Amino acid sequence: MSVLFSFQIDAADDATHARAGRLATPHGEVLTPCFMPVATQAAVKGLTPDQLRAIGSQMVLCNTYHLALRPGAELVAQLGGLHRFMGWGGPILTDSGGFQIYSLAHRTKIDDHRVVFRSHVDGNLFELTPEDAVRIQEQLGADVAMCLDECLPHDTPRERLETAVRRTIAWAARCRDAHRLGSQALFGIVQGGTDPDLRVRCAEGLIRLDLPGYAVGGLSVGEQSESMYATLDVVAPCLPADRPRYLMGVGRPQDLLEAIARGIDLFDCVLPTRNGRNASAFTSAGSLRLRNQRFERDDRPLDPVCSCPVCRGYSRAYLRHLFQTNEMLGPILLSLHNLAYYHGLTRGAREAIERGCFDRYRRDRLAQLEA
Repeated sequence: MSVLFSFQIDAADDATHARAGRLATPHGEVLTPCFMPVATQAAVKGLTPDQLRAIGSQMVLCNTYHLALRPGAELVAQLGGLHRFMGWGGPILTDSGGFQIYSLAHRTKIDDHRVVFRSHVDGNLFELTPEDAVRIQEQLGADVAMCLDECLPHDTPRERLETAVRRTIAWAARCRDAHRLGSQALFGIVQGGTDPDLRVRCAEGLIRLDLPGYAVGGLSVGEQSESMYATLDVVAPCLPADRPRYLMGVGRPQDLLEAIARGIDLFDCVLPTRNGRNASAFTSAGSLRLRNQRFERDDRPLDPVCSCPVCRGYSRAYLRHLFQTNEMLGPILLSLHNLAYYHGLTRGAREAIERGCFDRYRRDRLAQLEA
């Protein structure tokens, strides 16, 4: 890592591979395990930076592909960079656009040199090479940039996965060679589906590049949870212990707990805000669907053990009313609460690791979720 970045392990759990760390960046320190709210287009839907800070958000994720289309990386750079543009003073991680190879596959053509998208905005062609991905992320000014990778569905044939692994390693090397911004750390992404040999091959190829951090991509794309955990059992031990480990796009609370137990440090997912916009709340007693009529006269807070602004100020009955009347405040409040729940979950995991009782914490929280 450059002098502006460092990662250290403060504590480790004896019964699992969980660890409590701290990632230093030019825009502040991130205590891990950490969940990053998704701000795809430079905004966490419905929430202000002040609201995010108030519930404990440390670092947010933005997307290279979407910001390159609108408003354009050059414009963001002219306006002072992504932090100033979106009013967020904390650390930012930008995804490279590799996930859009999966999510927009019907609009994509790919070869060893580049990927070409048919823009979902205006239909124009948008070309993205590894060098382009680095250049755009440098213009955005994120603290952590991701190498361009090829993400594929879980049921992709092995021969096609082999091509993606080879391409991902080669693209990471091109990203590293193109990367010039000393105030930005470049992370590689391990691909390979649920094939253990391909995952190890990809991890080893990326480790040879000596990058500041490593992510595990290509999970939560249709595979069973057991396959995800088995893949993490293979990949996490391969990754350098002195570098941050980031599990991309995985967001069920159960999955976070299991991934932390396997040594993962960073997470992101749209699940808490997407569910919030659809009247679904995460609580210590499981999920609540606020459109259910049983909440019509329920004057209790969403979660009696949660201290977020939503649980301190509003009843289940009122929140249900907001959704029944299509008031925009409903999705905003539930998104805020759900992110507070996720931050509480990872903060509690860190505290349990520091106390040496993470395995008990994990088992207790999983039991609550299952109940």
